[in-house]
Amino acid sequence: MEITEYYLKPNVVIEPLVDNWYAWSHLIPPVTYGLNIIKRHVEIMNSYILAPNLHMEAVKNPRFLGGPFIDYESDRCEEIKDLLENTLKKREKLISFSNAISELDDLLLNEAKGYSMEPLYDKIPTILKGYVELIYDLHNNPSFKFFESLLYKSEFYDKNSQSIALWLTSNDERPFCLSTPRIDSPDVLSLNVPFESEVIDKISMMRRKPASIQQITELLNIDSNSKFFNEFFTTEPLTNYKSYGGEKVRMRYFGHACVLLETSNISILVDPIISYYGYQTDVDRFSDVDLPDTIDYVLITHNHQDHILLETLLPLRHRIKNLVVPKTKAGSLQDPALSLMFKTIGFKNVVEIDDLESIEFHDCTITGVPFIGEHCDLDIRSKICHHIQIENFSLLFLADSCNIDTMLYHHVQREIGDVDVVFLGMECDGAPLSWLYGPLLNDRLERDKDYSRTISGSNYEQAQKLVNIFNPKELYVYAMGQEPWIKFISTKEYTDESTPIIESNKLLDECKSKGITAERLFGEKELFYDKKLKLHM
Repeated sequence: MEITEYYLKPNVVIEPLVDNWYAWSHLIPPVTYGLNIIKRHVEIMNSYILAPNLHMEAVKNPRFLGGPFIDYESDRCEEIKDLLENTLKKREKLISFSNAISELDDLLLNEAKGYSMEPLYDKIPTILKGYVELIYDLHNNPSFKFFESLLYKSEFYDKNSQSIALWLTSNDERPFCLSTPRIDSPDVLSLNVPFESEVIDKISMMRRKPASIQQITELLNIDSNSKFFNEFFTTEPLTNYKSYGGEKVRMRYFGHACVLLETSNISILVDPIISYYGYQTDVDRFSDVDLPDTIDYVLITHNHQDHILLETLLPLRHRIKNLVVPKTKAGSLQDPALSLMFKTIGFKNVVEIDDLESIEFHDCTITGVPFIGEHCDLDIRSKICHHIQIENFSLLFLADSCNIDTMLYHHVQREIGDVDVVFLGMECDGAPLSWLYGPLLNDRLERDKDYSRTISGSNYEQAQKLVNIFNPKELYVYAMGQEPWIKFISTKEYTDESTPIIESNKLLDECKSKGITAERLFGEKELFYDKKLKLHM
């Protein structure tokens, strides 16, 4: 008897959540998660409970895109109250730990005056003892660092806070991910599984490899007659991915900062944010069906939610052979170690790469390139750009680098030479420090200082100098947050008068006047390159 097998439909969202909030990389490490609870989530929920109508009006106003406003009608107050109460109860110990960090900050500010730290260890809040080391910098400014690996093994890392939500989508519309929690809905199937669970891999595999009714119902704990089974699964297979076997390098732009490079031997995916979901749209896009069954290397440039998207990475995990992240020494509050985080949530073969370190395989070399700017002058090391050499052909992915020190790139060029193709982000009108890093600050920064330290990439002048240094034959501006499927993360809405558009237009015109192919990418793009030839020769 023939057994009917089913595929997961392409428009089923596999959404990772942490205590009902959209999962991003600061909600995994215990330290950053705890501070986001008390200084972001609790504050937003309390504000909504006090004035839900204000939140309703704010989310409709384009001026407040990306602001701390919950995108629900006012009749959801009781559910938000329940979520707040459950959060305070379930995360009581983590909240106490996080409050103790402020106490430790005050202790060091008042008592660490350049003398030995040894007497202060007895005064460390009890809940922090054994998890922190007290330190001075070379200017005798006091600080501390965490033993991050121990915290992942402690009661403060509770993988039971993690879950996934499965639901059908038909468009790109979603509330802003940092401000609106997910409330239970009859259209959402919630699975209380940690991110390390193989259940996520098995569900994701069903996009391409069918499973039996028994396998599906046991995995999801649903009945075969349930609406979830009927809505989420189909006997119709997706279009099969066609392996690339050509002699050239195929470049496919998937939107924002996501680029896939393929040859007949290798596949490299940079900063994966994929529009997985199959539905009618006005914007042409590559999707999951355009990704290889096995991805040799996934490269991560930095720890911002528009470059590390767990909603993309977790479903891809079973297809990733090597995940390459910036090398980081664990312990910094504002800079949690990416390798430790990814290993904790179930990724295998996590490879760290440092400045000018290289990974060599087949006819390809990936070299780490320094990444400066765009991090509000904080001491953050989890950031790196990538120079990729495939035989004689080379590409440089500069992500959101802000060229605030041109000499750095002269030094880099001396090591890697000219490049054929440059990818550069020019979101040069970024959010202030507090928008992303505010929960990690002990004291609120004055507004003028806050807005002087922004999450911004290069402007025209800075970008033009990079072009002059690396002499590319092709320049692509990317990572602008304009694709509709990235809006719930980036909240970007540009017009022709927006600074990033004006500045990038100036760069494109300048490049074209010099005979350089130049374009601001949007949606999808496919190009082929002869790897045996250097474009800049």
